[in-house]
Amino acid sequence: MIRRHRIAALALMTAATLPVQPARAQEGQEVNPAAALSSALVGACRQNETQFARYLTAENAAIFRELLPTQRRDVLRRFLLVDEPGRPLLSTDPRGRTVLRCETPGVTAEIRFGQERAGENLAFVPIEVSGGRRVEFGMVREGGGWRILSVGLLLFNLAELQKQWEEQELQRKEEATIVEMRRLAEAIKTYRRAFGAMPERLSQLGPAPKEGVSPEAASLVDADLASGLKGGYRFRYRIVPAIEEGGEAGFELAAVPSEYGQTGRRSFFLDHRGKLRGGDKQGAVATAADPPIEPR
Repeated sequence: MIRRHRIAALALMTAATLPVQPARAQEGQEVNPAAALSSALVGACRQNETQFARYLTAENAAIFRELLPTQRRDVLRRFLLVDEPGRPLLSTDPRGRTVLRCETPGVTAEIRFGQERAGENLAFVPIEVSGGRRVEFGMVREGGGWRILSVGLLLFNLAELQKQWEEQELQRKEEATIVEMRRLAEAIKTYRRAFGAMPERLSQLGPAPKEGVSPEAASLVDADLASGLKGGYRFRYRIVPAIEEGGEAGFELAAVPSEYGQTGRRSFFLDHRGKLRGGDKQGAVATAADPPIEPR
């Protein structure tokens, strides 16, 4: 009898730490809010978009499917703070509460569930993430199961998050364009030192053939930048004649969004002295008359 009890206990301990099995047919219909949240986080660990979306409200699920692939991955990463798909392991602690471990090649995240507080259609599930960070998830009953409603005190609103991400992406593209403009300016100066004159076209700064560099292919910037189109921006280049006889000519660079509002909002102007100007020109070209842009 004692031996049978030991075997049963060993079987229970083994089952408690087995890898999570494939999704069940009724997944998404859990009657327990903590079980639904656990399944959602398992989907986030695996970076399984389909599994994760089952535990979003209908409105958020529809928006989630319309996000860019990179944005959908960002949503999943933010839930467990892991960058790669992981191997989820579910177990229970001595009090019978769920413990989820997400094992990735780089890091292992551990989430411990607290005691849920549930009403008829609304529930709150506290969790503790590795490192002691505590978060309370709000869950709402919808479509026969429990869905994620809030994270902490904030409603989980993918529509609003999508707007924030799009704005951040525009800012990232604009900042990258400023870097590319300064790279072009340095390339033009290098070209002048090497060949005794400025290039007539941006294409002359591009990659050189195997025969070697020349005034027509100086190999100072990559092919995209030399073509005048990179990162959602179009680049323009103009030589400015010297004001005084015997003086040195200058140059001007301009960059405008190739699709205003989609790839950027601000237009930029950079002269040979390194002064950057520009602003939201509704897609028009920036000029020396525009306000200066100070470095952040």
